[in-house]
Order: sequence, then structure tokens, then C-alpha cells
Amino acid sequence: MKKHHLIGISILAFIVLFVNEDIGLNLAIFGLVLIGLLVYSFKQHLKGTAERILVVLSILSCLAFAWYGDFVSLVAIFLSVLVLQFRIQTPQLKCIQVVPIILINSLATSIRFFQFSKWLPETRMNTNFAKILVAYMIIPLSFLSVFFLIYSFGSDHFSSLFTNYTFDFNPYQLIFVVVFGTYFSFSFWNYWVPDACFDINSKLQNELDEGHMVSNRSGFSILDTDFKRKSGEITFFLLNLLLLVFLLTFNYEQFFESIASSKLSAATHERVNAVLFSIFLSIVVVLVYFKGEFNFDSKATNLKILAKIWMVLNGFLIVSTLLINAEYIASFGLTYKRLGVFAFLFLATMSLIFTAVKISKIKSNAYVFNQMIWYCYGVILLCSFVNWGNWVTSYNISVNKGVEPVFLSDLNFNDVLRRQFFQENKLNGGYNEVLREEEIKVKQSTSFLSQTLYYESLKWND
Repeated sequence: MKKHHLIGISILAFIVLFVNEDIGLNLAIFGLVLIGLLVYSFKQHLKGTAERILVVLSILSCLAFAWYGDFVSLVAIFLSVLVLQFRIQTPQLKCIQVVPIILINSLATSIRFFQFSKWLPETRMNTNFAKILVAYMIIPLSFLSVFFLIYSFGSDHFSSLFTNYTFDFNPYQLIFVVVFGTYFSFSFWNYWVPDACFDINSKLQNELDEGHMVSNRSGFSILDTDFKRKSGEITFFLLNLLLLVFLLTFNYEQFFESIASSKLSAATHERVNAVLFSIFLSIVVVLVYFKGEFNFDSKATNLKILAKIWMVLNGFLIVSTLLINAEYIASFGLTYKRLGVFAFLFLATMSLIFTAVKISKIKSNAYVFNQMIWYCYGVILLCSFVNWGNWVTSYNISVNKGVEPVFLSDLNFNDVLRRQFFQENKLNGGYNEVLREEEIKVKQSTSFLSQTLYYESLKWND
């Protein structure tokens, strides 16, 4: 199937699914249509395990959005479909380039769409019917539509001549859906990768060779290698000493020093945020020193040892933060933020592990980012697949912590448990509960294509 056929099918599907509809089940169906077209058109590229896993994950992302319809599942379905397309059409490029290429394609579409000779097949109109269709219908109606829209904004009476009728759809919405559907479909299928991306890709390889000793000199170019090596040793020695002192004071303050309950939450979040930021900077420091020549320097043994000690100490810092968060949950129950801390600590741990592998196995700095992009994608998928709001509610009720009615009413997708708990204990979530119940009624009153399946399931429990 050729690209202009795929573009046409996608535009038609987009119009049918989104005209006079809100975003809901229709987006999940559209995602499944795109996945089906990708699999059908590029089945010869789906022989690898990674590609097949991405197909399955993309389908699951569509199903997750059909069920939840929230922002996280929206990000998951968007990333899944685009990463699948990127992997199928440009398997030779590193996935870290997917976001820049998406942005480039989005901006370039406004120009590339009108270069018809580059994406539409060349056809000769040998029949009078084809000539009449183009000359007497398509071209005049195209200009008529554009000027009709312009004149409608300029005169209310002119607009009323055509709009004071009862239609099943809003003409302005139809125009928007057609334009946006065309724009997206063209960007998606008429995929364009600038030559610069292929040039950059050679610098994003995982392996590092000794040519980088010359081309990628570590910073401080005014210093020779011996001075830079000694500077790195002094830097990491002092950083290790500083981090060791911080570990002692950090754990003492958290585990042995009493803090008023009213200040505990703010203090804990402040410390956790500081720790996460420090771990990020720690990895940056290692990557700065080991981006080139010191990877192959036989005299850099002490520097590598000190860098590994630095990462081990950061590992202890992660463990301390993990224990702090676990203790905080045991005392006050689960929240989205406390679950988010576990996610960030997991990503920080994986970053440290890949940074250690980078030093031990002499990998490039890009190796760390090439691996972490997949773990970040995995965390987003996990966030979209699991009903965290219901999980938080279930846990808090079981341990009788964090069960304030207003808090429970503010969580998402926990309505069956929340209603049951409030009814049994005669609780009232106040304004938050009223808003939540109104939102449920609005969601349940939408048309089929605008539905969110989760809210439809609540009808079975009412």
C-alpha cells in the first residue's frame, strides 16, 4: 500500500471518528487503525523481537486509553504509536532521536504538504471526466471553501445565511477536524528524516573507540592530560568525602531526629527532591570526566576507582531515600507523589548502573541515554496500565492511613471503593466528592465514540 493511500485512509478514519465527538474511545480506535496499517504495510520489518514487543505495547496503550482516557494514557498511546513507526521505518537510528524528528516533521509538514510532486503519484488525465472533475469541481470548491470561511468571520449576516440551519455537525468543527486530520496523517505517513539526523546518529553509538581520545577531549582544554587526571582524582576524592558526610547527617536527621508531624511532609519532600537532583548531577559529573580520553587512559585507574566509589555512595543515598519514603508511607499512607518517588528512584538506580557499565566496559556517554530512554518509556507505560488511584485507596483503607474523605475524593478511578467506604463509614468528601460525581455523570452521558470505558463500567456497579 502506497503512502498516499495510507494518508487517505487515515484522514477518512480521523473524520469519521472525531467529527462532532470529544476525545475518548475514538482516539483508541484511531490508534488501533494506525497500528493495523503499520503492521500491514511494513510486515517485512516486523521480524525482530523488539518490533513485535512494540506492537503489543502499542495495542495495550490503546486499550489503556480506551479504559482510562486520562493524560498519562494519552502520553503513552502517543509515544507508543510514534515509537513503533520510528522503529519500523528507521531502525538504524537510535530511539533517542524520536522526539526531535517528531518535532521536525510537525514543523516541516506545513511546507512539505504542498510539494505534491514529491508525494502524490504522477498521473496523466487522459479522460475528459478526470479533467472536468478537477477543473470544474475540485479547484473551484477548494477556493470557495476558503473564502466562505474568511467571509463568515467578516459578516454575521453572511454567516447566518448558511449557519442558521439545523445540522448534525458543526461546520467549523468539521473544517478543523479535516485540516488537523490531514496535517497529522501527512506527518505520520510521509515520514521525513533530515540527513543531519543520520550524521548525528554516528555520534550516538554505544561503543567508544580510541579515536575519541582526540576528537572528544574531556573539558579543561587548557590543561594537559596529567593535570586533568589529577584534577579529576582530587575532585572525586572531595566529592566522595562530602557525600559521606552528607549521608551521615541526612540519615541522622531523618531516622534519629524528631520532627513535628505538621512539618514532616514538607521536610521529607524537600530532602527527597534534593537527593534526586544531586543524583542527577552526580551522573552528569561522571559523564563529563569520562566522555573521551580517560576511558582508555591506563594511568586513570585511581580516577575510575574514585568514580565508582562515588556511584556506590550515591547508591547508598538512593537506599536511604527509599527507606525514608517507605517509612513515610507506613506512617501516613500512599499518595501519587510517594509512588512517584519510587519511580524516580528506580530510574536513578538504573542510571547509576548504566553509568558504572559505561566506565567498566568503555562505552560512550550516548550509551547511558540510549538505555535510559527505554526505561523512561517503560515507566510511562506502567503508569498508564495500572489503576494507581484504586491501588492507593485500597492500601490506605486496609491500613487505615490517609483515608481523609477529601483526599480520597480527589483520587482518580477509585469510585467503587470510595463510595463503598463512604457509605459504610457515613463520610462526606465535600466539594471534591460533588465535583467527582458530576464528572462521572458527564462522562456517562457522552456518545459512544466519546466514551471512556471506565465510567461505563460504573453503571454496572450503581
